[in-house]
Amino acid sequence: MGMPETRYARSGDVMIAYQVVGEGPFDLVFTPGIVSHVELGWEVPGWSALLRGLAEHARVLVFDKRGTGLSDRVAGAATLEERSDDIRAVMDAAGSERAALMGVSEGVPMSVVFAASHPERVSALVLYGGSARTLWAPDYPLGEPEREYRRGIEESFDLLVTPGALEEFVRSGLPSAGEDEVRAWARTARYGSSPGAWEALGRMNMAIDVRAVLPVISAPTMVVHQRDDPWGAAEHSHYLARHIPGATCVELEGDEHLPSTAFVSRLLPQVVPFLQEAVTRGAPEPDKVLATILFSDIVGSTARSAELGDARWRELLAAHHGRVRGQLARFRGVELNTMGDGFFARFDGPARAIRCGQAIHQAVSEVGLQVRIGLHAGECEVLDGQVAGIAVAIGARVSARAQAGEVLVSQTVKDLVAGSGIAFEDRGLAELKGVPGQWRLYSVASC
Repeated sequence: MGMPETRYARSGDVMIAYQVVGEGPFDLVFTPGIVSHVELGWEVPGWSALLRGLAEHARVLVFDKRGTGLSDRVAGAATLEERSDDIRAVMDAAGSERAALMGVSEGVPMSVVFAASHPERVSALVLYGGSARTLWAPDYPLGEPEREYRRGIEESFDLLVTPGALEEFVRSGLPSAGEDEVRAWARTARYGSSPGAWEALGRMNMAIDVRAVLPVISAPTMVVHQRDDPWGAAEHSHYLARHIPGATCVELEGDEHLPSTAFVSRLLPQVVPFLQEAVTRGAPEPDKVLATILFSDIVGSTARSAELGDARWRELLAAHHGRVRGQLARFRGVELNTMGDGFFARFDGPARAIRCGQAIHQAVSEVGLQVRIGLHAGECEVLDGQVAGIAVAIGARVSARAQAGEVLVSQTVKDLVAGSGIAFEDRGLAELKGVPGQWRLYSVASC
């Protein structure tokens, strides 16, 4: 099986390089780690052995994340939302309606977000060598202390500019490999990124936290880790498996992070039967989905309608509705209900929802109106195209606390847009009527 042709999928304004390997009975999207190169990767024995082994049983779609490999370079680092959307773009370009996903290392969080946001398109999920969060937190002691991680980011810049440093780094993640394999991995990483991009990716990954997303996943899931992985403790995978409903955790003997040819021979017998069984199940109607909920309403509508009179108020309300709907269409929002002077909508990405909220403020101000907007992201129940559940109730309560001209968001929304460049102002802890506990809220300062 030789190297397949490199193709391109358009994801927004960015072109994503991908390849199609094999002609198996089901589709599998292979999501690589921090840096890849779809063409040079075939020179790496472990990488090529894994893709060839999977391609004996599936039609494998492998791609370079935006900013890496043969995909378009981008300023800074892409967000999880943008990266996850690249999976959709590759599937669409390859004519894949539904596929299994296999996420490797840093490819795990984006695979998790996509599976939760688009359950109707994911038949199964395999997560190898990844984690739900990067940094230490009181409720996530597995993470790396921020000071140590930042020091690692500073040192990572030197990996691509200091002779031999990248090879030494690869060797630490592949201790039993021969020199030829180490050099092949290092060459792929060197051509797949740049010093500045490598540093930006490290800063973006520092902010990753998808723990709130895990309970929403409905696809059959297998989590795999090498017991003595030098770049990430196996406990990260145990955490993933415990918090994804019905997930299976497989811990295999090994001391690598980058899969060698020898490890691939032990990995495939675990992964392939799981995928073959999982994809035979019919595609169920999704009963839950990760969604970002937006609520908006006009500030002072009662007084304004009394001031204008019924006829003029109806005209102004129609202008408001037209502008809101125009922005929902622009940012891929789905209108779910219009309640008098307010809107209820859902998005498959929180950054798009925030930017839509800001655009709505600007659009309605042109007709002399102000609105308040609240956002929350979480698990929603799906029924006949509508969504319901606690996440919807939280979104409504957050909106009720927003001020005129403000986009107010929950902590979950803020966590999911890490690396987006969106700035927030902490509005402190709040009690939301009818919702247990206290919730930290943030006002969008700029986006």
